[in-house]
Amino acid sequence: MSHDLDLIFAALADPTRRNILMMLLEDDMAVTDVAEPFEMSLAAVSKHLTILTRAGLIAQEKRGRVKWCKLEPDAMKAASIWMQGFGQFEELDLDGLERFLEKELSSTSEGGPSATAD
Repeated sequence: MSHDLDLIFAALADPTRRNILMMLLEDDMAVTDVAEPFEMSLAAVSKHLTILTRAGLIAQEKRGRVKWCKLEPDAMKAASIWMQGFGQFEELDLDGLERFLEKELSSTSEGGPSATAD
């Protein structure tokens, strides 16, 4: 599984490949249509598509004489599940902590239940 994740994250590291994935969210596309918005050769776009295919993020198939690309969501799901493992590190609510400390400190200075007797 770590080899698959390595391929996925390596593929996602490039902004061109991320843009291609965004385009394929809409619908399947012919390779020539994928290449159209990019200022690079069709061969360069094909290399990006090969990397995405090896990572399992897209599939390519021939329909007649045209090669089509489609999104493969299962590979992205595996990466997402892996990343969710880090969800235990939620953001700290600093405002809530400040309110709690102010309440505790004011309670202590007023001789409330948090005050300790010497």
